[in-house]
Amino acid sequence: MQLNKTHKSFDGETRFYSHKSEVTNTDMNFSVFVPQPGKKPSKCIIWLSGLTCTEENFMAKAGAQAMLSGGDTMIICPDTSPRGLDLPGENESYDFGSGAGFYVNATTEGYADYYQMYDYVNDEIYGLVQTEFEVPENKISIMGHSMGGHGALVIGLRNPKKYKSVSAFSPIVNPINSAWGQKALAGYLGDDTSNWKEYDACALLESGHVHSAPLLIEQGLADDFYPAELLTENIEASAKKANQDLILNKREGYDHSYYFIASFLKDHLDFHQSNLNS
Repeated sequence: MQLNKTHKSFDGETRFYSHKSEVTNTDMNFSVFVPQPGKKPSKCIIWLSGLTCTEENFMAKAGAQAMLSGGDTMIICPDTSPRGLDLPGENESYDFGSGAGFYVNATTEGYADYYQMYDYVNDEIYGLVQTEFEVPENKISIMGHSMGGHGALVIGLRNPKKYKSVSAFSPIVNPINSAWGQKALAGYLGDDTSNWKEYDACALLESGHVHSAPLLIEQGLADDFYPAELLTENIEASAKKANQDLILNKREGYDHSYYFIASFLKDHLDFHQSNLNS
């Protein structure tokens, strides 16, 4: 693991690392905010970013440093895909391939060797939090935005004992029924749609995957991708069927951008810290 750059941020540090991933078989990047350098954090939130993002977008735009500075909760943000492989179709569109790993374990030719983003987050990043930053395994939560919100919900619902709480901004909750999701899932998993359900939050809920903590979702009602791509109402129905507690905040006038995330991020950080402290 190599530290590439550090920026003093309030009383903490924003750091950017690279490492050789044993899961993706590539070099991968991630960023962290450590609230008190020299003092081990006792809790961690994993942030998963959306389409086209890198490990830098959240750290540069969301304002989490001011909210976490001086405390004991770190945040870690992995990149959204492997990079520089030049696989067929990898760099032809914004919503598939580079910058668009969709947090799945690919099984299609070429991608299966590298695009293992579900395991990268759930095993490798989760493990790094414990081995490199010494955060206890029962003090980790997960959250994300858009494609990353999808990833957070899927990973959290499939591993409810690993993550104390799960939240999302503008998540793609039902990708098997959205154009974004159908393109990505077909490209990474093939045309057999029965294999897609394990990466769909609504399908997971309806098959019995639930979390003991409420799911917290934030959705702007001026979002250009709402409802067509995000299908937010579908998770309301699925959560009700599954008896899963869901806090869904629909916000008038807010769009899909980091301006929306920054407006309500503190609510989500407080939600996670409350669960991490329990």
